[in-house]
Amino acid sequence: MLEVVDISKTFYINRRRRIDVLSNISFSIARGETFGLMGASGAGKTTLGLIIAGIESPTDGEIRLRGEVIATPRYQRKGSIPMLFQDPESALNPRKTIRRSLEDVLWRQGVARRQRPAVIKKALQMVGLSEEVLERFPQQLSGGQNQRISLARIMLRQPSFVILDEPTSALDVSVQAQTLHLLKDLQQRLHIGYLLISHNQAVINFMSHRQGRLENGRLV
Repeated sequence: MLEVVDISKTFYINRRRRIDVLSNISFSIARGETFGLMGASGAGKTTLGLIIAGIESPTDGEIRLRGEVIATPRYQRKGSIPMLFQDPESALNPRKTIRRSLEDVLWRQGVARRQRPAVIKKALQMVGLSEEVLERFPQQLSGGQNQRISLARIMLRQPSFVILDEPTSALDVSVQAQTLHLLKDLQQRLHIGYLLISHNQAVINFMSHRQGRLENGRLV
């Protein structure tokens, strides 16, 4: 279980002005479950996702993964919860081939060089891509292909939870449904839990087991 416990986030503009973006946010997500999070632009949805992913620090509260604290105002365990971002091309290094981007993940995990081709091939198959994309650069692929590459890179880490930050909003309409079905298929096969951040009610309804909305910094 992923638990978000009384998370608050305050940004200080100067000594006299502060913005309370999030106030005492609490919820949990089970393995294999999708929690859909909505809210107006600027409501703090992505900020909350970045806190759970360990990219931003909370002002108060903590994040727990299977009972272990992975984030507090003073501590972050990096890389615990991966995040699939809105713009797939900008999430990939334009100077690296797809092969290099995927191998970097395995290198950090200590996977032996001789084992990497088979692991990468399996990850590509999981997201419906062939090995012919490996020698290309992100700018040579479509938005849908880059989003699948980003998802394959996450799958290399064998995650139990993934944050989906508007995963289809930058894609063509014809590709959006394919991506959502792929995410559902991976969830069912691998029992992954999702925090789905979206402004699209139809996407939230299609994907989510439970829903919440951020309003004035609070979860309703």
